[in-house]
Amino acid sequence: MFPGMIITYKVAPLYGIKLDWVTEITHVKDQEYFIDEQRFGPFAFWHHYHHFNEINGGVLMKDILHYAIGWGPIGKIANGLIVKNKVNDIFKFRYTKVEEIFGKMP
Repeated sequence: MFPGMIITYKVAPLYGIKLDWVTEITHVKDQEYFIDEQRFGPFAFWHHYHHFNEINGGVLMKDILHYAIGWGPIGKIANGLIVKNKVNDIFKFRYTKVEEIFGKMP
């Protein structure tokens, strides 16, 4: 992983409608953090900070996410009703998979 790295995805955020999503890795500090930002996709703004902290017996992974979906008041309503829950589901799924692969912290 390196600054400037472009990652392309196909996502289906609502009702199975597939969309292209392109993110760029903008910052990397080896074994500490990396940041990805959306360049093209379903959000008006996406800034995702992945932080890794060595702790006794493992690594603590922390996410800080700032996003906006745009569309003014309609977007705010959609975020409160649908999008926020979908984003939370993505992170819950990821944390579950990380625990399956690496195990739970004691």
